[in-house]
Parts: sequence; C-alpha cells; structure tokens
Amino acid sequence: MSELCGPAGPPTDGRCPDPQAIQTMDPILLIHPPVAKAGEPPAGIALLAAALGARNVPCTLLDANLEAQLFLIGRADAPPDTWSTRALRRRDEHLAALRTPALYANPDRYRRAVADTNRLLELAAASHPGVRISLSDYTDETRSPLASDDLLRAAAEYEQNLFFPWYAARLPGLLEETGATRVGISLCFLSQALPTFALLGLLRAHWPGLKLVLGGGLVTSWMSRPGWQNPFAGLVDHCIAGPGEGPLLDLLGAGPPPADLAPDYTGLPLADYLAPGPILPYAASRGCYWNRCRFCPEPAEKSRWREVAPATVVRHLHALRARHQPVLLHLLDNALSPGLLRALADDPPGAPWYGFVRVHEQLADPAFCGRLRASGCVLLKLGLESGSQAVLDAMAKGIGLELMERTLAALSRAGIATYVYLLFGTPSESLVEARQTLDFTRRHHRAITFLNLAVFNMPVASDEAAELPGTGFSDGDLSLYRDFVHPRGWDRRAVRTFLDREFKRQPEIAAILRRDPPLFTSNHAAFFGGEFPWSDGERPKIC
Repeated sequence: MSELCGPAGPPTDGRCPDPQAIQTMDPILLIHPPVAKAGEPPAGIALLAAALGARNVPCTLLDANLEAQLFLIGRADAPPDTWSTRALRRRDEHLAALRTPALYANPDRYRRAVADTNRLLELAAASHPGVRISLSDYTDETRSPLASDDLLRAAAEYEQNLFFPWYAARLPGLLEETGATRVGISLCFLSQALPTFALLGLLRAHWPGLKLVLGGGLVTSWMSRPGWQNPFAGLVDHCIAGPGEGPLLDLLGAGPPPADLAPDYTGLPLADYLAPGPILPYAASRGCYWNRCRFCPEPAEKSRWREVAPATVVRHLHALRARHQPVLLHLLDNALSPGLLRALADDPPGAPWYGFVRVHEQLADPAFCGRLRASGCVLLKLGLESGSQAVLDAMAKGIGLELMERTLAALSRAGIATYVYLLFGTPSESLVEARQTLDFTRRHHRAITFLNLAVFNMPVASDEAAELPGTGFSDGDLSLYRDFVHPRGWDRRAVRTFLDREFKRQPEIAAILRRDPPLFTSNHAAFFGGEFPWSDGERPKIC
C-alpha cells in the first residue's frame, strides 16, 4: 500500500510517519452523494475531515447531494400546466424563503414552497424513464439498489444517470484544483446507492489512477450480511465498515485518529442548505446503550456502543455554536444517554437542540424535563413502537407503558415537542395489539406532537430471522431485510390496510399526521413544535 502513503512510503517499523512525511501526502476528496434530505450538512464526511485534519492530511469536502439537487432545480423546464409554471416562476423565491425563519411561521406557505421546489426536481427527471426523484428520495424502476449487478450496471452506464451532467461539469475542475489522488464516498442510504455507483463509474472511467474508497452506513450494513463477499472489488479499491476515521487514516499510513473529535464543518456551504439557518448534526455516541431490542439492526450488525464523555460533548457543542451560530443542533445518537441529558441540562450548549431518547425515569420527572427545556431542548424523538405491553415485552424494549405515559405528560408540560415512532407488524403483534396502539395514541394525542408510522422489516442478519420461515424481500443479493410468514397471520398487506382504513382515519391521529413537515419530516419538525425560540420573536404554530 506504499502508493497511499506519499512519496516516502510507509515506515517499515510500524511507527506513524513523522509530521513532515504526513504533510507531503496526497490530498483526498470526500463526497456526500445524492439523494438525501438537504436540510443540514453531512456529519460523516465532516467527522472524517476532522480526523484527517488532525493528522495534517489535505482534505476537501463536497456535498454532492446539496449541489446536485440545486443544479437540477435550477435547470428544470416547466411544461404548460399551472402547478409547474407557478413552481418555476417562484423557484428563486421559494429557495430563499426556505432559508429564512419567516417561512416557518406560516405552515401553509412552507408546504407550498416545499411542494413547488420538489415539483422542479420531479420535472428534472422527466427525461429519464423510470426515475423518480424528490427532496428525500431517488428510485429507478429499471435498476435496484439492492442488487449488485444493477449497481455495477449503473457504474458502467454512468452517462445515463440523472446526475451525470452535474458530475461532468463539477468534478474535472475540482479534481484538478485539489490535486486529489483519492476519493472517499460516504454511502448511507438506499436513495444514494444508484447515483453513487454512477459516480464511481465516471471516476473509474475518466480518472483510472484515483484510489476509490467506499464507506458509510449502508456499506456497513451490506458488509454485516451473513456470507458477505465484496462484489465491487473491480470498481472500488476499499470498502470500509463502521466508523471510517481509523480505517481511512490507516489506509493513508497516517496513524490512528485522535480520540473524540468534533466534526469539522468549515469546508461545507452552511448557508446553502434548505433550512432557516445552519443545522449542525453531532453524534455523541455510536451504537445503542440498550442494545437488547429483538429484531434491531444494531445488535444484528454487532455494533458496539461507545460514548464520547458527556463533558467532552458539551465542550464540542459550545465550540460548534460559537463558530457557526447554528439555528439548531441535531444530536444523531440512537439514544441519548441519561448521563448526557444531565450534562446538557447542567451546561446548556447555547443553541436549540433535539435528538432521540429511550424512555426512562429521568424523563418522567417534570422538574428534569423543565431543565431540559431551559437547556434548549425543543424536541425529543421517542421509540414507543407499540401501545401493547405484551408486544413491548416480546421485543425486549425494556420500557413500560405507564412510564411512557408519565414521560409524555412531563415533556408536554415542559413544552418539549415529541416525535413518536410506532412500529406495526412485529411477530408478536396482531390486529388486537395494533388496536391497543391506536387506543394509546388517541388517549395521549395531546402530548404527541408528531408521529412516524412504520411497517416492520425483518433484518436479514438478525438472530431472530432464522426462527420464522420466509423469503427475501427482493431478488437482490444486497437486501437488508427478508419477508417472513407472520405467526399470527398479521402480514404486511393486513397491516397497511389497518393503517390506511382505521388508524389514520381517527380524527385525533389524523390531526397529528397533518403536522409532519412534508418530505423533510423530523429534520424540520422542531421548527413547528410551537415552542421554537426564534431570535426575532417569530414563532411558527403547529400545522
């Protein structure tokens, strides 16, 4: 691997290169590919940038997702229908409004701006049969992101990809300007897979000397599949599973990364994201401190929990707030630990914040929730999953409905909005238990600000997958989930029928669902919780 370590090559005795050797290492370009929600900068490549910078490795960040979406929106042509014509006429106005707080004070105007902007993306894909794009998703009826053959075909036929014109216009100058000899791509979502492989195909065809490195959450999940064999070896030089800082620096011969770094967002266009100010994502831990729920991808992927010390987290958040003046901090953890919540309450970060939590006694304490609210907490995401205690116990959730009820009441009293996640169709559920979830949601609708409804998928790598007969979700060799024969006859079709015809039609529940910001969902929800502390006094009302 000496070609990855600069002109001097790696040291032969296993020591880290000296600083002078590191300074002569070739630059690397890190890319966040389309398509994902463009409301905030990507935390993955920002953390990699911090690790590389700490070892003096030249690094350039490219949010291809944001730039390519804006490129498509800017070049869309409108057919002669009223909606498209209006969207095109107000394109610049909507984009500017999405970046200012005033729009979020008017939910109807916000929805119109999002819908019109999304319409322009849809129009940009009109010349690509089978391709569907939105502000949050990308699909292609002719190719599956779950099949390695289709991904490799997307790489071979890169010129057919919707994003090829932007790739072809943007990359040559950037590669020449930066002198990058390595490109790392962070592939986190299925919606990014096909555009990513088109990008890889272009890079391999036109810059065959580049070293291509592929990592991110989706790659980690693929590499955790039983019997994984890399199908991309001829295209990608290295696939990295899990946190990429250490493996990437190791590939470069630059030594181990310093511990507990804060992400470095200085190389990203923070003013350009579709949000009323900078939203800064930050991960205070990896994995899940509970890590016992049945059917959860975390234990299935053997992901170990590791937490940054709460005092260090608070110090990082203070520094990020001072440097970038964010309108919102997005804590990315699977579950914020009780210790971190106490640290945030004791030493507020100085900006509004939100994140995902496990319900525990601390959150059922009205006084503590009041302190959280005073610290800037504007929204908490809660994984309730079910309103049936029997289902929760079967899933090993480790929570009781009585505790959840007290938590919802305490958060509501404190003025903290809630985004509650429900999961239907687990092996222990039937229509009886699903209706218990419906009843729980109706009883507590005043304390539930937003809802996320999901249908259960069986992780293919979970220990429980072998317990129930079934088949793969798709013919793709990269499928992360499998279908199964539900032991109580509560299959996906029955679940969806219940949700559409019964659950969503309850007036109290329908009102909650209408509040959800379209397309951006939880990424913008904090701005509509009714208590967001706008500096200019404007307070968006609940939709």
